[in-house]
Amino acid sequence: MLIAKSITLFILAGLCEIGGGYLVWIWLRENRSLWFAGAGAIILIIYGIIPTFQPAHFGRVYAAYGGIFVVLSILWGWEIDKIVPDRYGMIEGLIRLLGVSIIMYWPRNVN
Repeated sequence: MLIAKSITLFILAGLCEIGGGYLVWIWLRENRSLWFAGAGAIILIIYGIIPTFQPAHFGRVYAAYGGIFVVLSILWGWEIDKIVPDRYGMIEGLIRLLGVSIIMYWPRNVN
């Protein structure tokens, strides 16, 4: 149950970071309303709060989160920007998820 909660928090944080950044991106790049920037900023603040609920220490959480971020970014690009990842992007994503699994969930004697 702890792993499921942790993975859910990673995904939620990733969606907030990418989504908030995306709103700021389109505000600047597509001359959208200032509301996009404001909403993006609020979502980015929420992103900064979510990882504090992870069961591990800061360094481990953020190292593992980097892998989650890459995978979610590939998926975001695929769904939102309609950029289909090539096989190298897919391989990279799988390698990063393996790294996340090791750094966060591999059994340890010391925390």
